[in-house]
Amino acid sequence: MAHSNFDAAELAKFQQLAERWWDPQSEFRPLHEINPLRLQWIDEAVSLAGKRVLDVGCGGGILAESMARRGADVLGIDLADKLLQVATLHARKTGASVAYRHVSAEELAAEQPGSYDVVTCMEMLEHVPDPRQVIEACARLVKPGGWVFFSTINRTPFAWLIAVFGAERVLRLLPVGTHDWRKFIRPHELTAHAHGAGLVLQDARGLGYNPLARRFRLHRALRVGYLLAMKKNKKEGG
Repeated sequence: MAHSNFDAAELAKFQQLAERWWDPQSEFRPLHEINPLRLQWIDEAVSLAGKRVLDVGCGGGILAESMARRGADVLGIDLADKLLQVATLHARKTGASVAYRHVSAEELAAEQPGSYDVVTCMEMLEHVPDPRQVIEACARLVKPGGWVFFSTINRTPFAWLIAVFGAERVLRLLPVGTHDWRKFIRPHELTAHAHGAGLVLQDARGLGYNPLARRFRLHRALRVGYLLAMKKNKKEGG
């Protein structure tokens, strides 16, 4: 592999669960439930129809397919080949117009800089050794004036209590070991890396979960999961 910014154990963990990716009652139920929220938030910001979109760390294609159904021209990329196979087969079955590639964001940024209107990188940064490399690659891939959307988990004791202990060990929303609290990223860290790469924060939302109603929602508190919308600086005179 030419790419190096990946964790083999993390990839193997998701590869083993690939066949259950599209089962809304499986370990990936939270992804299915939060997807309408993040999709609507993205679409309201950029109006996806007609946009060229890149989904970095697309997994089995839940977000990629939903953006394609909103009229976007979508490419999903991931380093987990089994997940890409699942994504491709599901797109064929549903007729979704979305393409997939086994390539890293860093490699694609060297190949196709400034090629996308929108770049999404959701629930992925906390699973790579060096998130800054991915953030910088996303910034290189988007056109000047284009949008980049990130989502990840805050590195706070409360986030460990909710996202690790609560979600994995108590509510069993996720398999035990899905997340490593040490890899979580504080919002100001992500924003600083993004700003250094030419991205400017436009909006921030927190992701909350009501265990009684069993529903996710977006709000303004960033203590646990959070989503950031960023825009790339236009070139001078652009």
